[in-house]
Amino acid sequence: MRTVEIDGLPVGDGHPTRVMSVLNMSSNSGYKPSVYLDPAEAAEAIEENLVPAGADIIDVGLQSANPKYESKPVEMEKDRLEEVAPLVDELDADVPLSLETRYAEVAEEAIGHGFDVINDVCGFADPEMKGVVEDHDMPVVKMASPPDLASPGALKTIDDIFEALQRDGFTDKTIIDPAFGGWYDGKEFEDNWEMFRRLREFRAFDRPMLTATNREDFLGDLADQPETENQLAVSLAAATMEAERGAHIIRTHDTRETHDVVKVADALGDERTTRPETDSGPTVAELTDVTLREVARHQALGETVAGGTDDGATLTFLLGDVTDDARASLRAVAEVTDVVVVEKDGGSLYVGGSAAALKVVTDSLAEDGHRELAGELRTSLSRRV
Repeated sequence: MRTVEIDGLPVGDGHPTRVMSVLNMSSNSGYKPSVYLDPAEAAEAIEENLVPAGADIIDVGLQSANPKYESKPVEMEKDRLEEVAPLVDELDADVPLSLETRYAEVAEEAIGHGFDVINDVCGFADPEMKGVVEDHDMPVVKMASPPDLASPGALKTIDDIFEALQRDGFTDKTIIDPAFGGWYDGKEFEDNWEMFRRLREFRAFDRPMLTATNREDFLGDLADQPETENQLAVSLAAATMEAERGAHIIRTHDTRETHDVVKVADALGDERTTRPETDSGPTVAELTDVTLREVARHQALGETVAGGTDDGATLTFLLGDVTDDARASLRAVAEVTDVVVVEKDGGSLYVGGSAAALKVVTDSLAEDGHRELAGELRTSLSRRV
């Protein structure tokens, strides 16, 4: 995993999950408590509220990326940047500042004003953006988007998102953002749910990942909470799962609550690596709950030098109500396929092995006449494909 440092703050495996607090300096925002139009008031909010609440990074927005608001031209953002730039000098708190934009010209001016990371909501749609951040050795968040400056994040399927992130490549200091959201034309709640379930697949990019699902309607819908002000609980539930599934930065309007959530997730969740990449020596990062689709993503973004997709995911299941004949058949085939079988006191069976080996097991069970058990196991395997 590539570690990216933001003004000395390391982001990546082996480091705490970082909290990025939203500070909208535009009146166009779907969540008014995060809006601060005056630089002095914004600096006060950062120092007295956001940093004490646990903010690791502050993300400053000059216009909303939500397509329900008309996209503003580069000239407006440049003028607004000049108005809010005093924030950098007025701020006493030692916290990195991110500037959300889609324009390379605005990014370059923001770097000159002292911002520490560029949050590109159009994913290098501006052909000059990549060169600007590379020339300044600047960390950049690349949000998955079509090559259209007026349509940030307007993608529907997970394959579209992978393709968009790969388009035009990355800098050495790129952080990826899969672009969640329920308000894009053609993108339904179901598309966001599917992407969330498959969030681990984005680990194949081997780069730090930012997620921004806070107070999104696709989460509120699951709990029958359509109003933004009632979506704190669903946002925190999602943040816990995002940290577990590979997010390194959680972007949020609710700093204190999200800070507490990621502290628990980091302390009690799966350990990703033996040591931070910034330390010398080899590292080993365990990837948990790997699906065949995730293996295929790693293969697509690299070169497979040994083995196949089915060999790359070890899957485990508990089988219940298995007949004695089926148990005997399972034991026999497991002995020659490197599948682990453990008989539990309650009568269930713990079964684990590679997808390739488990497919051999299901075929053997079917041939021995245990078609119902083979069918159930195939169904479970297919869910992991």
